[in-house]
Amino acid sequence: MSKGTTTTYMAPAKINLSLRVLGKREDGYHDVDILMAKLDLADKLDFYNSRTTTLLCDAPGVPTDESNLVVKAVREFENAYGRKAKQKITLTKNIPHGAGLGGGSADAAITLKACNDIIGTNYTDEELHTMAAALGSDVPFFLNPVISRCTGRGEIVTPEPELADWSSPIVLLKPQFGVSTPSAYKLLRGAHRIKGVNYGAQVVDGIKLVNELERAVFTKFPVLGFTKMWMLGRPGVRAALMSGSGSTLFALTETIEQARELAEAARAELDPTLWSYCGYVNPKD
Repeated sequence: MSKGTTTTYMAPAKINLSLRVLGKREDGYHDVDILMAKLDLADKLDFYNSRTTTLLCDAPGVPTDESNLVVKAVREFENAYGRKAKQKITLTKNIPHGAGLGGGSADAAITLKACNDIIGTNYTDEELHTMAAALGSDVPFFLNPVISRCTGRGEIVTPEPELADWSSPIVLLKPQFGVSTPSAYKLLRGAHRIKGVNYGAQVVDGIKLVNELERAVFTKFPVLGFTKMWMLGRPGVRAALMSGSGSTLFALTETIEQARELAEAARAELDPTLWSYCGYVNPKD
């Protein structure tokens, strides 16, 4: 990239159509089986050649120091490259933090891809995957975000070609609070069922939707369980689930209009401060 040129990349959000927890690992993580799909909701990252690496972000409260996954991704790339990447990065956040939508992981993966493109290092997919897996369990998925089965601690990504053309309208609802992934897994031990909340698998177009973190997270935040059941009772809703470790809930609908109506009804009937997004799962590019 020539000096003075800005290169823009989009980092898509994800949802977990299915999340099963298989057991605790010796390294402290959990073995999981996740069916992951991207959304048409995305953060924007602008890269500009600079004398040093700096990160700017428009979202209040998002750190821009070495603790941010974008900066960590640059450092991971530099460790492989053996030289400084020297990028000024401007991050425009559209994916909320602590939402279970993979915003930080997506930003990190796209930063690795951007550095590889801009600097011209020509690292292979396998080499980028190794860097991505060192940053976090969800990061490798975003290097090629087609609908995939993610196993191990989430870093083993296997595309599901039979679902390549599947898509659905979706509505996302997120309350003001977030849920950290580590805290959700810690809650598994004391989790219990909330009466009246359906935790069972739901089937849409042959896809089995279930989230085994719901019981843990709903135990601490029962409002999420009640909101899920409210969504399941709305017109046109084919399935409703928590995404990842939350706090975002999503509903697959028959039409995009039904998704928009559900979002409006949720703010009117449940919580006027709810964040919402209406769009598509696995959008057709």
